[in-house]
Amino acid sequence: MSTNLPELGFADVVQPAWNVSPRVRALVTTRDGGVSDAPFGRWRDGADQPGGLNLGMKTGDDPAAVASNRARLLALAGVREAAWLEQIHGAGIVRAEDALAHAREHGTPARADASVTDRAGIACVVMVADCMPVLLCDEAGRAVGAAHAGWRGLAAGIVEQTAARVAALAGVQASELHAYLGPSIGPSTFEVGPDVRDAFMTTVDDAQRDATARAFVAHPGNAAKYLADLPALARLRLQRLGLAHISGGDLCTVTLRERFYSYRRDRETGRMAALIWIDQQAQTMAD
Repeated sequence: MSTNLPELGFADVVQPAWNVSPRVRALVTTRDGGVSDAPFGRWRDGADQPGGLNLGMKTGDDPAAVASNRARLLALAGVREAAWLEQIHGAGIVRAEDALAHAREHGTPARADASVTDRAGIACVVMVADCMPVLLCDEAGRAVGAAHAGWRGLAAGIVEQTAARVAALAGVQASELHAYLGPSIGPSTFEVGPDVRDAFMTTVDDAQRDATARAFVAHPGNAAKYLADLPALARLRLQRLGLAHISGGDLCTVTLRERFYSYRRDRETGRMAALIWIDQQAQTMAD
């Protein structure tokens, strides 16, 4: 673990550009702004250098460095607690406060791939390194949620189910929500087999069948593979719910090496985190 490195700042993270209440706060980390050393460091001048913001405890990084990175992140966000999860590429959803209670009682994170909350000061958080983080909220900031949407979770309905939970907490229709698609593996680099295409095509309704098929392009160098557009698939799922406010989905973790960790690219690598929370001070002022 390196020391005497600059503190994490908002220049080191990605923030959604969406028109929602100031009570809603959200960010996605990059590989910059931490204390981890190679191979979990930041990328500068063609090399992995000290200063990486790896947030994954099971990556092989120094646990003290990861703990320091997590502390830096919570300090930047200004939240008292974050609901870290043990993600299993499924469609399980927990309330963030229940995940925190589970961690306190058992000493281990809850097993789920999304969390939701309507309580201020608690961050819903998912970790990624090519899978897509999907952040959700209602416009007034009554409730928020974060989903870990790899292709398995996406095909299993994690985004739709998380949206339904956020909408229920906010007391609105799912179609009224705002969604942000965070950095993920992009359509030019996401090589998949026909099993992945089949997982989507066998569950899609007739109205989106053609659009779903277009999200899979025949691989130019391998007839047995497709190039899949994960952001497009997520948008289709959200559009099926009637969402009109969908942003993001334009940052590729694989090609943007200086900004993001990527498991597909590097195998041994760190993890970013996507957080969304209701700001405690803004909530108090609104009340």
